[in-house]
Order: sequence, then C-alpha cells, then structure tokens
Amino acid sequence: MKGTYFLGGGQFETRTMPEHELAEREVLIKVGVCGVCGTDVHIFHGDKGSAEVTPPVVLGHEFSGTVAAVGSGVKRLKAGDRVTVDPNSYCGECHYCRIGKKQLCTNLYAIGVNRDGGFAEYCYAPEAQCYQLDPGVPLKYGAMAEPLACCIHGIDQAQIRAGDTVLVVGGGAIGLMMVQLARLSGASKIILSEPMEMRRKAGLEVGADAVVDPVHEDLKSCILEITGVDGVDVVIECVGSPAATAQAFESAKRGTTLLLFSVPKAGATHPLSLEDVYQKELRIVGSMINPDTHQRAVDMINNGRINFAPIITHCFPVEQVKEAILMQMSSESLKVLVGSGPQ
Repeated sequence: MKGTYFLGGGQFETRTMPEHELAEREVLIKVGVCGVCGTDVHIFHGDKGSAEVTPPVVLGHEFSGTVAAVGSGVKRLKAGDRVTVDPNSYCGECHYCRIGKKQLCTNLYAIGVNRDGGFAEYCYAPEAQCYQLDPGVPLKYGAMAEPLACCIHGIDQAQIRAGDTVLVVGGGAIGLMMVQLARLSGASKIILSEPMEMRRKAGLEVGADAVVDPVHEDLKSCILEITGVDGVDVVIECVGSPAATAQAFESAKRGTTLLLFSVPKAGATHPLSLEDVYQKELRIVGSMINPDTHQRAVDMINNGRINFAPIITHCFPVEQVKEAILMQMSSESLKVLVGSGPQ
C-alpha cells in the first residue's frame, strides 16, 4: 500500500507504507477520500497542527473509507462497512482531560498530524475512532464529518438563540457549513461577508439570507440595512486574518457573541478595545477541534442535513497531495479532496 509522506519544507514523496498485524481493537481502512484542511496548509508552511508534526508523516485527518480488515477484538465493525474517522485522541490523564475539557489535552495526538493519516491508500485506526456511515452516503460527504464536527463545537460555543441575527465572516468551506448550522440553530437572518463572488453565490445556495462584499461595500451599513440594527447578535469569524477579525469586532453591537473560529497564522494579533468589551458586554470565545461532536456530525450527514454539493470543488489523486494543498490555497477552490473520487 502506498501513501504520500510530508517530508517538511513543503515537500512530499509517495512511497510504500509499512504494514503491520492489526492490534486487537484496530481497524484497517481502505481510504476513499480525504479532505485538505487549513491545518494541512499551516503544516505545509512549517507551523504546527493540532499537535506537533514530526516528518516524515502521512498527513490527512479528514477522511472516510471502507473497512478492509478488523482486529480480533473489534465488535462494532466488519469488513465492507463504510466509516469516517475522528482523528483526535486524548490522554485522559492530564489536567484538562480530568476537568472535562479534553479538546485542550496537553498530550493530544491525531491521525494525519503526528501519526500516518488519510493521504494514502490505506490507514490504520483504533475502532473507537471509527464512526459508521449509512450505505447510501457518498464517501466524499463522509470525509466532511471531521470539519463539520469542529463547526458543531464552534456553534455550541457561540450559543445561538432562536431569532438571533448572525454574521459569518468568510465564505470558505467552514464558513458555508457555519451558515447552514446557524440556520439549523434558529437564526432569523444570516449574513455572509465574503469578497469572492463564487463564494458569495455558494453562500446564497446553502442558505445565507444576504451576502456582502466587504472590499467594495461598507459592511456595517449593509448590516444596518439588512437587520435594522447597527450590528448582529452573533459573529462567526472563519478566516483567521487580522482584517477578518477586525470585521468581526466592527460588526458587534451591544451584547454580541464573537466566535473566533479560524486557525490564525502563528503569532497573529488583533488590537482590542477593552472599553468596547466592557461597554458592549461583548462575549469573545474560541473553539478548539471537536470534543464529543463527531457522532453528531455523522448523524447530520447520514440524514442529509448539510448541503455539501456547492462546497466540494476539486479532487486529486493520492500522488498529488502537494498540488491539492496548493489548490486549497488558491482562489479557485472551496473544498479540495484527495482520493479516488465521488464514491
């Protein structure tokens, strides 16, 4: 079996992967498709992922596939089952695990980050990390379970109430999922701020009530026109740039919750008006990975609650991981997959 290894310095090599006898509760998965994540882009540029990366390693933590073989102690799964994988595992012993905040685990390790992942023909995974997809669900949608699970945790953090107005900053794959989750959470109006026309069109297709081009339109004036108020109840920032973060804070009215969801560039900062935080009673929250939300994501996918069709735009073979990452970084794409196609 072959996989494409990240060697560091933006370099990859496709090579034969070592095989081993399955552990008692381990599963061998024939990978169908694996998504390229913003975390992969950060790793490509030399930053850490959700955990430290030590090349050579096969990246790819957003994947689905078909069970090829199971260990002797596996009970829930059998060969032929279609699964998606939660890549994140926790130590269960550190301070954060013991106080119920395992997403902040100091010993976190992840498939596709610091152990071989889904940019390969096959991948080994613990049975506990595998979640079953319904037979009719395309594997390309199953591969979206991990980013969707992260978005669900973010939506939990944002605490959207029925009737709230919501601004999503950034119309990439994450922003378009956030638009849909905000709608399902009961938002009365959802505005998408996105400079690219292709992404604004996709935003309307997946349920945004209005879209704004923040480069050529005044976002605050547009919000006032759309909502009748000079800000929104909840802002979900999905870009990670200082400009997008500035948009988020400028769009906050009194009592707004700001979810800074994106993975920013290492060392990125934003000047914060402490007076605004006090006088507006702003609530600023972050969101880290997907603690106990993967099953909820799979249930939503199995029941067709999220429209992925406008989001997935490209698919590359496993030998072209670097090309896939470069495409994910380009303005031509929304979500890029690696693998053998739709399935």
